[in-house]
Amino acid sequence: MSTPNNLGCSQTSRREFLQKSGILAVAAIAAEQATIASASAADMELPQIKFGRYSLSRLICGTNPFNGGSHLSVFVNHAMKEYYTEKQILKTLNRCQEVGINCWQAGYGNLRLYQRLVEKGGKMHYLAIGNDPTQIKEFVAAGTIGLAHHGERTDRAFKEGRLDEINDYLKRVRDAGLMVGVSTHMPAVIEEVESRGWDVDYYMACVYERHRSAAELEKLLGQAPIPVGEVYLPNDPPRMFTVMRQTPKPCLAFKILAAGRLSKKKAWVEKAFRETFTSIKPNDAVIVGIYDRYSDQPAENAAYTRRFCST
Repeated sequence: MSTPNNLGCSQTSRREFLQKSGILAVAAIAAEQATIASASAADMELPQIKFGRYSLSRLICGTNPFNGGSHLSVFVNHAMKEYYTEKQILKTLNRCQEVGINCWQAGYGNLRLYQRLVEKGGKMHYLAIGNDPTQIKEFVAAGTIGLAHHGERTDRAFKEGRLDEINDYLKRVRDAGLMVGVSTHMPAVIEEVESRGWDVDYYMACVYERHRSAAELEKLLGQAPIPVGEVYLPNDPPRMFTVMRQTPKPCLAFKILAAGRLSKKKAWVEKAFRETFTSIKPNDAVIVGIYDRYSDQPAENAAYTRRFCST
């Protein structure tokens, strides 16, 4: 007569066991997912530098590919413009944020798109280059944190003995409450600005002096290419790295891949990131343009940054 009771107890125990097992299983899965999510978040963090009152990832997203400026050929320019619709640029910037890149370096022409990014919940900082004082208020209104004098115009003024002229622009940037920068492709410009003690917070430093004249190239190489265009010489980066290390100010190295010329082979890209990060200061960062049409470049570049950064 005890069998039915035992059976009932057995069925109850079985139900309780299954219920408890189910709860435990769900709890175990949830815990595992939380662990994976936590690990993924940690994996996506990038080393950062102090930038005034801000913290910037040591990898910054550049903007030339977004604007169709390949520095390679008109054909690549057209391909980049075709790919980078506004929707795609926002998608790429969101991917940058996912992998830990928290800053976009661009210019006046990208301000509206940056504002759209922010409106859609984007959290990236915005660094800009410029040379028109009338645009400074718009940079401020859009949320720009730092504004550097445009490198091409900086270098032209330096070569023509008019470097003093850019200091008025820098003072206006300071008065507007932004971080003040100077962009250049020439180590000599940074040395000169430092020697004058100008009120500058940071430098944007192209590691290749890419715009030498035909006469300068003939002196260096014995001849000038046809057309003169842009020439990237392997001895240029060490020269710029030396000057970057000599100033305590943050320096943002750009064109470390020689405007895409070193992108052909993975080993070349890896070498460029390794040599850059081992040659610059811990409070320096790099700006790299992204063309993610064929691979996940934001994640790839972030991985190199985490791998080769010493801090």
